[in-house]
Amino acid sequence: MKKVLAVIDMQKDFVDGALGSKEAAAIVPAVVKKIKSFDGEIFVTFDTHFENYMDTAEGKKLPVPHCVKGTKGWELNADVAKALKKKKFTPVEKLTFGSVELPSLIKNAVGGEDFTVEIIGLCTDICVVSNALIIKASFPETPITVDASCCAGVTPEKHEAALETMRSCQIDVI
Repeated sequence: MKKVLAVIDMQKDFVDGALGSKEAAAIVPAVVKKIKSFDGEIFVTFDTHFENYMDTAEGKKLPVPHCVKGTKGWELNADVAKALKKKKFTPVEKLTFGSVELPSLIKNAVGGEDFTVEIIGLCTDICVVSNALIIKASFPETPITVDASCCAGVTPEKHEAALETMRSCQIDVI
């Protein structure tokens, strides 16, 4: 059985930049350890915005420029990037919370074999839950797991609420 790891938005702006938090910074060692020990297909999403971010629907509701392509904030956290240097991975730029492209990339990578998906990253209550639900909808019979120790939400309360939402949608939370 093939294994897939989806690393969601472990970018500087979400760890210790424009939208960073102590909870996000605290998960970096666990994320690095998970990446280093993982044997399988790895996909890494990048929240991707442009100079016109403040004019977008998201920018109007969250008026904090972040993850603007070409800036330091768009880049992966340095420790995560270092762990990924020794791994083969597929980068996935996404313009919104969830990637509709990710399921087809996963499907192509596993080539018809049975597989599992594990999801880690930021933020649990926005991009992690969005991608988890898209993946679950695309592969309803596939075991999908979210490692809570490798995720952080906008707040601890929102992190827990998102984990509960994923549990309700038959995604395993460890």
